[in-house]
Amino acid sequence: MQISRRSLLSWGARGLAGGIAARWLAPVARAAEGGPRVFSEKARVALASGGDSRAGNILDALRRIEPDIRKGLARRKGLLVKPNLVSTLHPLSVTKPECLDGLLEFFRPLVKGEILIAESTASAPASEAFDQYGYRRLEKQYGARLIDLDTQPHVIRHVVDHRYRPHAVRFSRLLMDPDLYVVSVTVMKTHDRAVVTLSLKNLVVGGLLKDETFRWSDRSRGRNDKVLVHGGPANEAIHYNMFSLALLRQPDLAVIDGWVGMEHNGPVLGEPVDHKVAVAGTDWLAADRVAVELMGFDFAKVGYLTFCAQAGMGQADLERIEILGGRISDLARRYRPHDNIEQQYKWMA
Repeated sequence: MQISRRSLLSWGARGLAGGIAARWLAPVARAAEGGPRVFSEKARVALASGGDSRAGNILDALRRIEPDIRKGLARRKGLLVKPNLVSTLHPLSVTKPECLDGLLEFFRPLVKGEILIAESTASAPASEAFDQYGYRRLEKQYGARLIDLDTQPHVIRHVVDHRYRPHAVRFSRLLMDPDLYVVSVTVMKTHDRAVVTLSLKNLVVGGLLKDETFRWSDRSRGRNDKVLVHGGPANEAIHYNMFSLALLRQPDLAVIDGWVGMEHNGPVLGEPVDHKVAVAGTDWLAADRVAVELMGFDFAKVGYLTFCAQAGMGQADLERIEILGGRISDLARRYRPHDNIEQQYKWMA
């Protein structure tokens, strides 16, 4: 798990032509220059619990870090909210519109520009998920605009497979717009390949696009680039790929809804956890770190987050994270992991 510029370039050169390898891996190598970094800045993460509703919990968490949010929002022209609507078939797996009620109630008086709610689902057109889960009312109620990212412009980037070969993927150009304040809003969930789904995974995998005709039930109708992030038949490179995608875009604000979390066989087939918590932070890594603790997982075994911490992308040291609200020790649960968790962990051995 020790990363250096030399080892990364050497690793990449084994599977790529020299010039292509150097150009593709240069940003990753720069992020890891000199080995693991200690992120010195302290972070503040809000931890709300015990509210009377999902929306109330979210609003409570955001108000606790309002100065931090205002500071980042002041430099942006608009707001983009990225929910997690991974499946049109499993309601427990998705970000509920009530979660966005709390978030948009907070942001509406603060945002002078446009409010966008943008998503690329894994299984079907986002428009179907917007209809199915009641997102249309958010347009009228908060003046927001719903966007299917699969219909928008993209940039080409690359992920690797288990043989270190690069594969071109489409990544949303809208998510990369520096004028937008990007909020990742997701359910606190276990995962069948990456241990847990939290704010970063929601953003970077959701930012990978698919053909507008693609449906999970009939894959012959198009291509889904999200599949390529898994990095091989046994998901060998999934943690590295998400780490490298994090260099493209990270959340400006992480909002993690644990009102009802998901344990066991997530991210879509899991079971509910009545947790009644919400986590929010402008340091997305600190927020994800707190959520991992609340779920009872070993942070060192969540590879993509550990890699991001080693590259200095945020604060992952609990001793340097100020918790505003409840205490982790009082609110932590032990979420049952996916049935294949031991196979997932072996990539971090």
